[in-house]
Amino acid sequence: MPYTNKQLAGFYRSMLRIRICEEGFVEPINNREILCPVHLCSGEEAIATGVCSALQKDDYVFGNHRSHGHYLAKGGDLKAMIAEVFCRDTGCSRGRGGSMHLIDPSCGMLGSAPIVAGTISLALGAAMASWVRGSGQVAVSFFGDGATGEGVLYESLNFAALKTLPIIFICENNLYSTHLSIDEIRVSRNIYKIGLPFGEKSYRVDGNDVLRVHEQTTKAVELCRNGKGPVFIECLTYRQRGHVGPDDNVQGTHTDIRPANEIKKWMKKDPIKLFEKYLLSQAGFTSGDLKKIQHAVDDEVQEAFDFARMSPFPAQEDLTRHVFSN
Repeated sequence: MPYTNKQLAGFYRSMLRIRICEEGFVEPINNREILCPVHLCSGEEAIATGVCSALQKDDYVFGNHRSHGHYLAKGGDLKAMIAEVFCRDTGCSRGRGGSMHLIDPSCGMLGSAPIVAGTISLALGAAMASWVRGSGQVAVSFFGDGATGEGVLYESLNFAALKTLPIIFICENNLYSTHLSIDEIRVSRNIYKIGLPFGEKSYRVDGNDVLRVHEQTTKAVELCRNGKGPVFIECLTYRQRGHVGPDDNVQGTHTDIRPANEIKKWMKKDPIKLFEKYLLSQAGFTSGDLKKIQHAVDDEVQEAFDFARMSPFPAQEDLTRHVFSN
């Protein structure tokens, strides 16, 4: 698939925004300026960027506990997201949701939630609504490899196939469910094959290759818009940070059981560094071009963090607002 320099720069900027934003949370988490649980997606940026760049603004996206990247790549407001993680009233969920409850209907990000597989059925419902209306919109459900142990995924796969719904199931397989290796919870690592018994088109891609993810998703979107959905895509990736927070520490005890050599191997597959090599060696970009984008993103993210820190917390008297219908 041929790309323009504008498209390639857009992919790079999108991944950088996610990475710089995620890494910006590390210090405030460690010094307890941020108190809500934060699941960082550093290392998984190519999936969110590759998938969401293949969608239209009014297509639907549903996330999970690790969804900062999905929100940003779909066009969610950066300042509102960071403010939400700081639990401020200017956040996208008015400071009530924190890191794991992000939403921006204006761009099709219809919500994330920490319940494993909890939003898969919601994405299914959005796809069915599109099917009933004939609107041509596509729904995307992002979930991790741990969600393959939940029955609702298989029920949704079956129903989506039965009705040929316009939904793309995106499994972000980072090889670990919290602290359990995939080999401890699955007989087979071939997650993409779970869609086959339901007659779904199922694929596995390198989730650290933004172009490969984008191309596969583009094909999936076309199938869905033409009434030939659903599609299942497994994206192989690896998180660079702990399961929750910058590192897996519980009261000072290191709990990340991932082998050091495995982490080292995957760090060499950093999606941003791989894409930088591609841009410099094959797409005609210069180091100056990349630094210009980096500086612009740095400034944008810093401005958003400043905005969040200056924003007020929700007022105590508003504790029950937005909970009950008035």
